[in-house]
Amino acid sequence: MDLTKAQLEQEYTIKDIQTDDEELNAFLFSLGCYSGEKITVVSKFGKSYVVSVKDGRYNIDTNLAKAILI
Repeated sequence: MDLTKAQLEQEYTIKDIQTDDEELNAFLFSLGCYSGEKITVVSKFGKSYVVSVKDGRYNIDTNLAKAILI
């Protein structure tokens, strides 16, 4: 399942990043979003998600959230 279906405040392990866009893949990697890493959806506001990865919190849109498989 992708990150848009995640429950709030529950920790998940990223299984894969599913995108053909190299820039998107590189951006997510720079945030620490890669296979095996832990991720938590802290909150959701409309089409925007606040996620916690490692020691940081990031705001991502639905397209990015759909690319992250958990």
